[in-house]
Amino acid sequence: MARVETSSSRPYHLVIFGASGFTGQFVVEEVARTVSEGPKGNLKWAVAGRSRQKLEKVLEQAAGVLSKPELRAEVDVIVADVGEPDSLAAMCKQAVIVLNCVGPYRFYGEPVVKACVENGAHHIDICGEPQFLEGMQLNYNDQAAEKGVYIIGSSGFDSIPADMGVIFTRDQFRGTLTAVESFLTVGSGPEGGCIHDGTWQSAIYGFADGPKLQSLRRKFNHKPLPIVGSKMKRRGTLFFSNEIQQYTVPFMGSDPSVVKRTQRFLVEEHQATPVQYGAYAGIGGIGNIFKLMFAGMMFWFLVKFSFGRNLLIKHPEFFSFGLFSKAGPSRKQMEASSFRFALYGEGYTEGQDPSLGRPDSKIRTLVQGPECGYVATPIAMVQAALTILNEPTALPKTGGVYTPGAAFAKTTLIDRLNKHGIQFSVV
Repeated sequence: MARVETSSSRPYHLVIFGASGFTGQFVVEEVARTVSEGPKGNLKWAVAGRSRQKLEKVLEQAAGVLSKPELRAEVDVIVADVGEPDSLAAMCKQAVIVLNCVGPYRFYGEPVVKACVENGAHHIDICGEPQFLEGMQLNYNDQAAEKGVYIIGSSGFDSIPADMGVIFTRDQFRGTLTAVESFLTVGSGPEGGCIHDGTWQSAIYGFADGPKLQSLRRKFNHKPLPIVGSKMKRRGTLFFSNEIQQYTVPFMGSDPSVVKRTQRFLVEEHQATPVQYGAYAGIGGIGNIFKLMFAGMMFWFLVKFSFGRNLLIKHPEFFSFGLFSKAGPSRKQMEASSFRFALYGEGYTEGQDPSLGRPDSKIRTLVQGPECGYVATPIAMVQAALTILNEPTALPKTGGVYTPGAAFAKTTLIDRLNKHGIQFSVV
């Protein structure tokens, strides 16, 4: 069972590392909203990062936004820097769980994971970089298991709606679910929307390092997952989706790899039937296709060269047609934005043999919620942490490096998310 109690030497349930970063500031606000959901109705927490001044400013800002002037006095500040291992160790020794908001994780993530494992703190991140996520599993799973520490990646918009959405669909299906396709659509208000350029940087380095990910995966020496029932057909790189009535492309984030890792865990640990998974994202009408093709060609060309990567990093708005920006979205843009994840599942009704014939039953589920990057992601991350604190006996038996679906399949995380505006439903 996970260790979740505070003590005089480990006084905080949660420490938010990178609290003064763009995403971190919204995680601070979300934790401040949910203190009554902590163990015994009282969550003890602190903020951490390189600059005491910036951290105090973030607490002041959160105090204003939430009308909670007491935050400035009640929440402790810890100075810690990725480049100073001793400061990370000191931070981790004080936390039951570290919420790590410092990205791109490929550059700054591993020292924090290492410090958490060595100093007995659980670790949650909101990473969408498969190379980092799978590298941490390869390098730290055994050590984390030995120490009883849970390292749970991609616990934000990448990839809780997808991973927990597949689990939810499986649990609602009467019979044996064998395949799911998800279609993401994002809505914005009159002022539009954008994504902070930290995500853009992660994408640039992720594409540049594609071959390294393949060699990393070979080190696991995994056997292919068995295919139960009909093999799911892969769609093209651009197609009109009847499901969401718009042009659609394969989803480029970490969701497919995260879901696959969850399915492998469920097969190996619980002898579950693996679910095949395909992830897609709607891009809208014909005008957007031309924009995407032009931006995509520029991106693919420039990302191969260091001068090209520097150009992409310097001018995110220009090369992404305004989709990414150094300033990030305004609060007004966030309030008017939303996401919708439609999951289409198929399988075999109870008593049917999946090895005989095509699937005979379908299910459609929805995961929908507020703006995905800086409203839904902090909600998902904080509820994941509260689930660890409140339901340690429902987690996997041993510590280790886990996906959200592997860690939380037997918990009430989905119910918690439903209460906080990320809705899971059968339609």
